[in-house]
Amino acid sequence: IFKTTVQGLGNYSRSDGFVDGDATGAWETLELTKDRGRSFSIDRMDNDETLDMAFGALSGEFIRTKVTPEIDAYRFAKYASASGIGSAEGTLSAANDTVKAIDAAGAAMDENEIPADDRFLFITPTHYTSVKQSDYVKRFATMTDTVLNRNFEVFDNMRVIKVPQTRFYSAVTLYDGKTSGQTAGGFVKAANAVDLNFMIVHRSAVLQIVKHTLPRIFDPDTNQQKDAWKFDYRIYHDAFTYENKTKGIYVHKKGA
Repeated sequence: IFKTTVQGLGNYSRSDGFVDGDATGAWETLELTKDRGRSFSIDRMDNDETLDMAFGALSGEFIRTKVTPEIDAYRFAKYASASGIGSAEGTLSAANDTVKAIDAAGAAMDENEIPADDRFLFITPTHYTSVKQSDYVKRFATMTDTVLNRNFEVFDNMRVIKVPQTRFYSAVTLYDGKTSGQTAGGFVKAANAVDLNFMIVHRSAVLQIVKHTLPRIFDPDTNQQKDAWKFDYRIYHDAFTYENKTKGIYVHKKGA
């Protein structure tokens, strides 16, 4: 990342002209820290006796239930723990509380001159429902309506994305898959973590890099170790926040 700093305006002199200013620039190297992977084998006969469904369902189920939730959880935790971001904490018990908290978050970002466009509101399904039930948000049906849909995709110009609480924490622990107690792999909520209620992220404030992702499939005739179908998956990635754009992230944490 190329980082630059410049000085502000000074007084212009009609006799001496401009005030000299300094501008500096330097490259910052970011190191990817998450290199994750897993390998699965399904015996040829087991797959055959399930009409090819055993191996056929493996890759899709693995990506949907293991890979995607872990990447989400890691990124949200990384942003929530970044220094300098906007934050608040408290229990949002009433429906109106959620809307008030989102309004406060939006106002804080406005005060920090974060552009209104390209903001994303990540919110738990519970608080998404609270917004729908709030006195501040009402939808009325007419006599001719045959379908009533109270769902919303944009709230105050922010695209809304629901995030299950099971992947929405202030910190997570990634299991290595080898150590005793961690053989199941994946992630868990960290011991000192709290649940997140919602998070607003401006697109320009974060950097998400997937340098390498590799799903590999070997049929039993190619597999040199076993008479089995083999599925390998590896992803080398990380997530970062820009130091000069940390106010482009606002997180609301549940009370400890």
